[in-house]
Amino acid sequence: MKTKIGFIGLGNMGINMAKNLIGAGYHLQVYNRTISKVDKLDQASVTSCKTPAEAADGVAIIVTMLSEDGALKEVVLGEDGILKTLPKNSVHISMSTVLPETSILLAKHHRDTGSSYLAAPVFGRPEAAAAKKLWICVSGDQQSKEIAKPVLESLSQGIFDFGEDAGGANVVKIAGNFMLFASVEIMAEAFTLAEKNGLDRLKVAEFFGSTVFNAPVYQNYGRLIAAGQYDGPVGFKAKLGLKDVSLAFKLSQDSGTPMPGLSVVHGRLLAAIAKGWGERDCAEGIGRGVSEDAGV
Repeated sequence: MKTKIGFIGLGNMGINMAKNLIGAGYHLQVYNRTISKVDKLDQASVTSCKTPAEAADGVAIIVTMLSEDGALKEVVLGEDGILKTLPKNSVHISMSTVLPETSILLAKHHRDTGSSYLAAPVFGRPEAAAAKKLWICVSGDQQSKEIAKPVLESLSQGIFDFGEDAGGANVVKIAGNFMLFASVEIMAEAFTLAEKNGLDRLKVAEFFGSTVFNAPVYQNYGRLIAAGQYDGPVGFKAKLGLKDVSLAFKLSQDSGTPMPGLSVVHGRLLAAIAKGWGERDCAEGIGRGVSEDAGV
């Protein structure tokens, strides 16, 4: 008999993660706000649920992949939240990008009801999720990490431990997303500079991506930004990018950490939203914005 786990959140990332868990042999009790998305999964391996509480009923593990702090809090603490039914000693694996204070708050509520909370945010676009190539950061108690390990291994190419403080992994995720957005801004500026000085920006991107900046973020995003062709599938919406940058702003202010580069990225994504690009990819929001500013 297949092991039964809960799963909440079938967005661009969550749908691929759910498919991989099914492929690994799990049966999913699934809740999603748009319930029709459950139809994209193998129906023999899912039970469609009407509420988060129903998805959490009787499972030892529940996974959430939600877009922001408010949605996560509602799914956990709301009238039909998972804490209403999640059994004692069960583990909630929260894979969302949220503030560390949100994880600390939810971890306390889980302890109070006899379950546990593990922060496990991910790095990788939807295609990486589909290929089980995510990088996962975790923070929380050691026993929860051991229980969650087989599930996380079914989704990733590597798991990295950032301690027992529930919010630790969220700090890493927020810092990493800032680095990602800043890298996209830098590439867009550099390739536009090359173009305005008569060079082929694709050739420049290929050079840097294969030599001094030989890393996936510069190779993959570099090709996308250099080509300026943004008609493919949206991997990470600009409005979610702005949300993540706003989380970094709050974290930097709360900890007294000056981050002048953060202001540049925030302004770029805010401008993208103002131009109506909120549903477009964040790479377009930044890259296209730089090109337009330069008149190319």
